[in-house]
Amino acid sequence: MSLQGTRRERVREGSPWTGLWAVVAKEMADHLTSARMRILELLIVLTALGTVYGALQNLRTTVGQDPFLFLRLFTTARDPLPAFVGFLGFLVPLVAIALGFDAVNGEFNQRTLSRVLAQPIYRDALLLGKFLAGLFTLALVLTAIWLLIMGMGLLRLGVPPGEEEVARSLWFLLATIFYGGIWLGLAMVFSITFRQPATAALASIAVWLFFTVFWGTLASLLAQALQPIRFGFVEEILAQAKLELALTRLSPNTLYTEATLALLHPTVRAFGLVLPIQLQGAILGTPLPLSQSVLLIWPHLTGLIAATILLFALGYVLFQRQEIRA
Repeated sequence: MSLQGTRRERVREGSPWTGLWAVVAKEMADHLTSARMRILELLIVLTALGTVYGALQNLRTTVGQDPFLFLRLFTTARDPLPAFVGFLGFLVPLVAIALGFDAVNGEFNQRTLSRVLAQPIYRDALLLGKFLAGLFTLALVLTAIWLLIMGMGLLRLGVPPGEEEVARSLWFLLATIFYGGIWLGLAMVFSITFRQPATAALASIAVWLFFTVFWGTLASLLAQALQPIRFGFVEEILAQAKLELALTRLSPNTLYTEATLALLHPTVRAFGLVLPIQLQGAILGTPLPLSQSVLLIWPHLTGLIAATILLFALGYVLFQRQEIRA
């Protein structure tokens, strides 16, 4: 019994976060110098240049007429290219999955995990360091793209952005980072669960496709089954619509889309079904102040951040229970 007690004391000597920032620095260096990330970064940069250039061609005639001209850089489309936010909803999950699908099982396959943990680095610091490195890398790439777009707008339009435009675009950047954080956390969960990186990558992409393509239809069918309209009363129709909206918001894609809509389109006042009585006294077309838009999407931002934390916590529990042998 005394030997077991001695071993338990040795297991948790010192801070569990010793070596955390060394792991973060090493993982970020690996991410930023890998050929995989360079290809994805190049793809995002080319996408941003193409979509923003197309948007600038449409916006140069509206200078002085639109108080939120710089926000239109993110939302204006020009055939055949969609708006930049449309591309982000597609590319950000792929970049996040690419950062996390082999974070843990790659160490297993290379047989380096036991060597790393033989150093004065606990599992806590190792897993959190890998997650923070992926999140920081994603934030760095997205911030660089944001600066690129704002710089292009400043040069081509010839007018500086307003304070509210910058603030709204920064909130949009924050929402995009945590939207990517969800898929990063999911990819790391699968990286811990499956020993093969290809299996983890395919599982992550399958979940993303499920929520992107199929979840909206499935939510509608579930709402019809759980809250059927029997007599055609208004209350029944409203109850079914509210249930469907609540179910669709279980998807990170819906939360991100609605948050983006409210931040980049200041005239948006509500989501989902809006009754005429709710619009009484409202001046349609008048933009909301930034504080009101943030208040409108606060549940969405909270959901994105909470999902990121919960997925990391799930991966943390799974990783702590895994047996690691030399």
